[in-house]
Amino acid sequence: MIHRPNVTVPTHARGGQNQDDWQRSECVLGYIPVVYYSVLLCVGVPVNILTLVALSRLASRTKKALYVYLLALTSSDILSQLFIIFVGFLLETAVFHRDMPALLLHSVSVLEFAANHASIWATVPLTVDRYVALCHPLLHRQISYPERARRIIGAVMALALASGVPFFWWSDMWRASHPPTPLDRALIWTHVTIIYFLPCSIFLVLNSLIIHRLRRRQRLCQEENGDVASAAAAAAMPPHHRRRLGKTTAMLLAVTSVFAVLWAPRTGVVIYHLYVASVHRDWRVHLAYDLANMLAMLNTAVNFFLYCFVSKPFRAAVRDVLLLRHAGPVAARHALRHQQVPVNASTSSLSSATKRSQRNCAPYVPRADTQIM
Repeated sequence: MIHRPNVTVPTHARGGQNQDDWQRSECVLGYIPVVYYSVLLCVGVPVNILTLVALSRLASRTKKALYVYLLALTSSDILSQLFIIFVGFLLETAVFHRDMPALLLHSVSVLEFAANHASIWATVPLTVDRYVALCHPLLHRQISYPERARRIIGAVMALALASGVPFFWWSDMWRASHPPTPLDRALIWTHVTIIYFLPCSIFLVLNSLIIHRLRRRQRLCQEENGDVASAAAAAAMPPHHRRRLGKTTAMLLAVTSVFAVLWAPRTGVVIYHLYVASVHRDWRVHLAYDLANMLAMLNTAVNFFLYCFVSKPFRAAVRDVLLLRHAGPVAARHALRHQQVPVNASTSSLSSATKRSQRNCAPYVPRADTQIM
């Protein structure tokens, strides 16, 4: 990131080699990445800590598995900010210029990749939980509870830590003057598969199934009841329910789509470095890699704003945290009332075939435990 000779060949050995073999590409951004990462760290860590406290209050109040997944996602984002941004980019690169023992550098690399994998894969069980909640609400009530969610998150974190161990041998793309070795190729493809291709494939399939289910339900209503009756039923639906349906689906798409968009440039640049031009030799690839890393790390600080945009309970919890107050009994009764409504609705729908038919044809009103927040 800093304009500094960044080579792997010792100074005394340069005289016997062609300058092209050891001279690296310069970073044209200068100190801009340092300023950017410092601002991102100063904003992102406090925001994620605030998110963590607010979600903890909501989790203790509602006892929903959803908040366990969101807590895990926020915690892994904080770890990514600390290990990747603070230790990796600021301390190692900007301050010490990676003039540190090799064992320490490689050990930190393991922690960086483990935190990165945890941050991304914590979104996968969250997306699966939302898919089951929206498309199979009765099954969701049976299998989704906080204790089970904690076990799933524990397994995800353990796998993320284990997946970071092979990256002890990761080559520094900024400083590796030699062509990629077979080990480098294997690690790069493993990396892009774990952090992008595999999770994005899961997100694409689940989001497509969710959209297909919602469209199919709407089409069945129009076929059985007619467009006029469906329009009348939709008009009779409370406005806040109609808005919540759109925001729930939009939230599912937003969390995964933001990740896919922000991480796509870095994935492309890494593959380009592997097969076309090296980051070490080509300043344009160097510039693209710096910008792609800056864009990818932005993903660790945007969830707070998405939650605030979608969720009134989350905004209320954040306001309570900032004002140093606890949720009152009215809010607790309000949350309890919304938890009891879907239980009665599901009981009545199971006891009557007529109500099951009406439920399938009526415009979809999400239950309290199927909402994002």
